[in-house]
Amino acid sequence: MTTPFQWLAARVAIGRPALRAAAAGALAASVMIIVTGAVVRVSGSGLGCDQWPNCSADSLAATPALGLHGAIEFGNRLLTFVVSAAVGWLIIVSRLQRDPAPAVTRWAWAQFWIVLLNAVIGGLTVLARLSPYMVTAHFLAAVLLLTGSTVSWHRTRTLDRPTPPVTTPVRRLATALLAGTALLLVVGTLVTGTGPHAGDSSAVARMPLNWTVMTWLHGAVAAGVLGLAAVLWIRTRTDTDRTAHRRTALFLAVLLAQGLVGLVQAATALPEVAVVLHLFGSALVWTGAVRVFLDTRGRSAARQEHPDAALVPA
Repeated sequence: MTTPFQWLAARVAIGRPALRAAAAGALAASVMIIVTGAVVRVSGSGLGCDQWPNCSADSLAATPALGLHGAIEFGNRLLTFVVSAAVGWLIIVSRLQRDPAPAVTRWAWAQFWIVLLNAVIGGLTVLARLSPYMVTAHFLAAVLLLTGSTVSWHRTRTLDRPTPPVTTPVRRLATALLAGTALLLVVGTLVTGTGPHAGDSSAVARMPLNWTVMTWLHGAVAAGVLGLAAVLWIRTRTDTDRTAHRRTALFLAVLLAQGLVGLVQAATALPEVAVVLHLFGSALVWTGAVRVFLDTRGRSAARQEHPDAALVPA
């Protein structure tokens, strides 16, 4: 029996430009949901809609009685439909490719399920009255969505390109960089969970950790990630294919800018604008780390590590 997608695929063929545009749209939407979530938190609008899935006990949408906080929180909820539409369009475009792109389709479907997961966690976060542990889970689910959209976007840009050779040390460094950046994000959630921006204008219990200690730990992990990126940048300078080197250089620039924003917000009592910028930067840093990792997944270049190996009989 023919499925709807199979019926359409036999009659409609969409090219690569549309696929790249759809993947870029899904990526932009996943970054946007992180930024608007930050706006909800720093504005104290996390309980602007204090019910879920309804906004209030007697209304699905925000009402004038809920004020600005209700409008901000409901607006963030509506953005979920934008993300869903972007992911849905990516699924359709990837499935109707003139030249099949099954890897992109699989990652597009993964994003669909992550959007559902994130919506459920968001609802539980409201019902838990903004427990910092649930807020952390909500953010990490958003990062998971960002991971899927980054992989999809990266794959659309490399579908028809040859895979460059990558040496084992470079591959290991990129893996360590991704793991270090993941740790950086997790420790960052601990800084958030102990900090003053609880997401609501009323008192919300924070994580029983010392904010200063968590901030210093976050900075130490960031320094370690910066060191790994610098080593990777140096190690890839002489590579024949310059993709990983350029990507690592861009990652270093974004990470340094993110560190500067972090220093400013820590020194100025965490102003709301700086917090939003820092969360936007965290999305860019994670996207960069994932792309560096993907750029170093090419075929092995073990023989390039030892030029004389070509002289040794197989």
